[in-house]
Amino acid sequence: MDKTLPLSLDKVIIENAKNYAKSNNISLSKLIESYLITLTKQEITSTKTTPLVESLSGIINLDEDFDIRDAYTDYLIEKYNKQIID
Repeated sequence: MDKTLPLSLDKVIIENAKNYAKSNNISLSKLIESYLITLTKQEITSTKTTPLVESLSGIINLDEDFDIRDAYTDYLIEKYNKQIID
């Protein structure tokens, strides 16, 4: 069931949104509806942990001073140095 939602927005934003919707052959209402659906799905999916991830959590123990960025940088340097030599 569709409902009406009155919104107050800046005139320039409204005009830009109307132009965007028109150029993409979609109504402004559908454009906003699509955005809100995407926005609310991201919140739901970003907080949900899959059973596989749950089962893998805690398997690897790293030292407290382990820096993942340094390790990844070292890996990339080694990887691309091997490609240059070969």
